[in-house]
Amino acid sequence: MNYHAGFVSFVGRPNVGKSTLTNALVGEKVAITSSKPQTTRRAIRGIVHQKDGQLILVDTPGIHRPRTLLGERLNSLVQATLSDVDVIGLCVPANEKLGPGDRFINEQLDAYPRAKKVAIVTKIDAASRPATAAQLLAVSELRDWEAIIPISATSRIQLDTLTTELLRLLPDSPALYPADAVTDEGLEDRIAEYVREAVLEGVQDELPHSLAVTIDDIIERDDKELVEVYANLFVERDSQKAIVIGHAGTRLRDIGAKARPPIEALVGKQVFLSIRVKVAKDWQRDPKQLGRLGF
Repeated sequence: MNYHAGFVSFVGRPNVGKSTLTNALVGEKVAITSSKPQTTRRAIRGIVHQKDGQLILVDTPGIHRPRTLLGERLNSLVQATLSDVDVIGLCVPANEKLGPGDRFINEQLDAYPRAKKVAIVTKIDAASRPATAAQLLAVSELRDWEAIIPISATSRIQLDTLTTELLRLLPDSPALYPADAVTDEGLEDRIAEYVREAVLEGVQDELPHSLAVTIDDIIERDDKELVEVYANLFVERDSQKAIVIGHAGTRLRDIGAKARPPIEALVGKQVFLSIRVKVAKDWQRDPKQLGRLGF
């Protein structure tokens, strides 16, 4: 049998369900999710294994008009990623009318002639059938797609169809990753993302862009029953630090309580999690600080 393997990237406006779709196809949480825009900041690879092929999903930051140096670097990351993938899937939610942001991103896809293009209409479980049909028609008029697939990642509607279509468009190739691999993200990066995801829940709208997390150390105690994780949470101003910590440290404790379960599932042991909140003034606009924080 022919075996297909290659790289697929989902693009779209922030919060159209790209990370949720990546996790649903992989069958494991490899990308954090949040209702906040620009949650994804790195090209995260999730690996889907099928008997006749292997999909390497590259979850990228949402394409947007940048307002900071960080935003410019995120857009550059998207551009570099899309130059290398075999298939690009434009994600458009069924429950929101096609807007200028969707059209802007569709126009950007012309810069990547090598990649085959598919349209993915997401969140069909949150839209009526007439609304979904109207969205499918609107999307079909954007360009000549290889395929248009309506799906719901949360309800797992048509995910098998999407996988089959994506595999069909990939080149003949042996497997590119071992059969037990689900991501090429390192342990520190995944833990840092779980901490940032916990912070994103419930913070005010001005904070998400100002948050960054690094890991100082991961220590496995001699008795092997506990893993110590020491994390730094960076914000841009003292006022933001106070918001994250909360009155008498209540919000910071809540962040730790939310972050621990996925970290424990990842490492397979109980976790002691220490989070230190630090101020890195205007780090989104400072090249040196961006470099130190991994951007």
